[in-house]
Amino acid sequence: MGKLYLVPTPIGNLKDITLRAIEVLKEVDYILAEDTRTSGKLLKKYQITTPMLSHHMHNEHKTVKTLVDRLLGNESFALICDAGTPAISDPGFLLTRTCIEAGIEVDCLPGATAFVPALVNSGLPNDRFVFEGFLPVKKGRQSRLKLLSEETRTMVFYESPHKLLKTLSHFIDYFGADRKASVSREISKLHEETIRGSILEILNHFTKKPPKGELVIVVEGKR
Repeated sequence: MGKLYLVPTPIGNLKDITLRAIEVLKEVDYILAEDTRTSGKLLKKYQITTPMLSHHMHNEHKTVKTLVDRLLGNESFALICDAGTPAISDPGFLLTRTCIEAGIEVDCLPGATAFVPALVNSGLPNDRFVFEGFLPVKKGRQSRLKLLSEETRTMVFYESPHKLLKTLSHFIDYFGADRKASVSREISKLHEETIRGSILEILNHFTKKPPKGELVIVVEGKR
């Protein structure tokens, strides 16, 4: 029987990869990549020649049975996403769950994930927090925010640049303009930046200076 490895990849700086991750990527039979073009740059840098197979949110339901059959047939796979840890707001949960149900060993390596440095760098309490990832785009968004308006733990969200202002405006509606928050963007990249302050102050900042790159929003819990 084979083995499935979940391998975190750098969220920015390509040097943010562990020696063990490189070793695993070189030793498995195949690498399951969210985008083979993006992952190809990382593999080329570290001279990893393991063949890649495409595995993303649009085909994972169709391919999971075939992949599990191959794992049962003694092939080994490493699952990677474009950046960060697989299954954290990225494909990976379905395959992981199906492998566990089939009795296949799954090994998740420690490594890069965007919300941890953003949370620590926010300066907000991090002894207890809740990770929300991406909020629902339409259906369920208001009910989710209403529920979170009573959350006392620090909250962590992912957001895309073109939706940031809208999301911050919604946060003001449900959490209040004075609630403390931070927005981290381009973590570990050349133009890394963290903006801290009230939600209103952060909204004003990005209204004047439109954001670019991947974003993590950290919001103080209700006091």
